[in-house]
Amino acid sequence: MGGGEITKRGKGLVVLAVKTFPEDAVKETLAEIKEEFPDLEFHYIWPKFEVKKNDMPDSDESEIPNIKFIQFVSAGTNHVSKHPIYTDTKIPLCNASGVHGPQIAEWVVMTDLIHNHNYLYLYEKQRKKEWKHSNGEISSQDNVGRTVGILGYGSIGRQVARVAKAMGMKVLAYTASPRKTPESKRDTGFIVPGTGDAEGEFPDAWYSGLDKKSLHAFLKLKIDLLVLAVPLTPQTTHFLSTPEFALLAANPTRTYIANIARGAIIDQPALVHALHAGQIAGAALDVTDPEPLPKDDPLWDAPNVLITPHVSGVTSTTGERCFQVVRENLRRVRDGRGLVNEVDRGRGY
Repeated sequence: MGGGEITKRGKGLVVLAVKTFPEDAVKETLAEIKEEFPDLEFHYIWPKFEVKKNDMPDSDESEIPNIKFIQFVSAGTNHVSKHPIYTDTKIPLCNASGVHGPQIAEWVVMTDLIHNHNYLYLYEKQRKKEWKHSNGEISSQDNVGRTVGILGYGSIGRQVARVAKAMGMKVLAYTASPRKTPESKRDTGFIVPGTGDAEGEFPDAWYSGLDKKSLHAFLKLKIDLLVLAVPLTPQTTHFLSTPEFALLAANPTRTYIANIARGAIIDQPALVHALHAGQIAGAALDVTDPEPLPKDDPLWDAPNVLITPHVSGVTSTTGERCFQVVRENLRRVRDGRGLVNEVDRGRGY
């Protein structure tokens, strides 16, 4: 979105292009924005066709003068990291970090519970109309005392931690850089009220590093549920591959992996091998490499894997929350404050 000065009295222009949800899906927050910024002119564009991931206009700053910021509806911006708007301009880019935390955390917990309580087995019994219950036939486990390791302690990881703590789990956080002070542990991005971990209070321990030595030290810990929530960057591409799965294999309770980040965080052929070899307990994947996952990909038939088509962040409230970020950034531009969720181009997120 861009346009003229956004002031308390000045006339401005906001152009909104949204591929995921129609205007009716965001009408409440959009109405609030229009009420708060009555001098802004809105053009809501909802393309009713599939937008490919690299379909952004080849525009520069001269073609859209005085642009204030571009707001993405995704938490990641790796899909446009090679686009001229990203590489050749200084236009502020803002992601939707924080918007997807509640629903994705629920997806993580849901798939972990499906695994722990053998629900797929029980569902097959239901489909066959079989009432079978005998001690020792199936083995279930609750989450009390288990450990969740969260690779990438952003808004999603923080909400996973909140829910995990409520279930009696131990939380281990892992970030790119050390977080040794209270200030460094705070979440300064957009937060859905009543969710997340604004002060960084939930982790029982905090680890960090983008180097393999640091990652391997983390993976050697007894982690029951490993949640991948890191952004996709050159440093995190194939963050988990053959050596990492070999380390996880040493865990006597076997680690269950949930990937809600990007498919390329995992070396997929190595994952397929780890599943067949029993190096890990299983995997829940909302992302794959590539997407869509081809029908003949061996990942489909790997044992103990749950696959969903990149939908964990999509709910009926997603659109409204995205426009709550827009509203906050409009306020910040008007008031001369820094933007929320602004992408650091150097870091890639």
